[in-house]
Amino acid sequence: MCGLPGSGKTTRAKALESRLRAVRFSPDEWIDALSLNLYDENKRGKIEALQWKLARELLVLGLTVIIEWGTWGRSERDTLRLGARALGAAVELHYLSAPVDVLFERIQRRGLESPPIERDALSGWFKTFQAPTAEEMALFDKPLAEDLASS
Repeated sequence: MCGLPGSGKTTRAKALESRLRAVRFSPDEWIDALSLNLYDENKRGKIEALQWKLARELLVLGLTVIIEWGTWGRSERDTLRLGARALGAAVELHYLSAPVDVLFERIQRRGLESPPIERDALSGWFKTFQAPTAEEMALFDKPLAEDLASS
């Protein structure tokens, strides 16, 4: 999954999880379950490393996994793509985007983050986010669930 907060990653990931009988890895859910600070980048990094280790083990077994991290940078997406391909797995990229005003409205409506995501923070993330190019998208496999990918 690729996109900023409020872009619809969790909604899409859950639909794919059900449709593909996949295992979904969401660091936000693990952070919440462990009562950790959502904004603690050190702990988030450790959780993502553990999720990626488990995801690779599942891929070796031939299972489908969904990484719901947002993958804001090209280098992170490359690392995941190449790592999964090295295990013989097909790799899809589901990129979801929306204008910053729409993202902020969705985030406010869902009210999940504590403390809430501030408009200035979201605007900063929007500027630094590296959206995948058509060239990058071509490096990924065609989605298994085509109807979900276009919704």
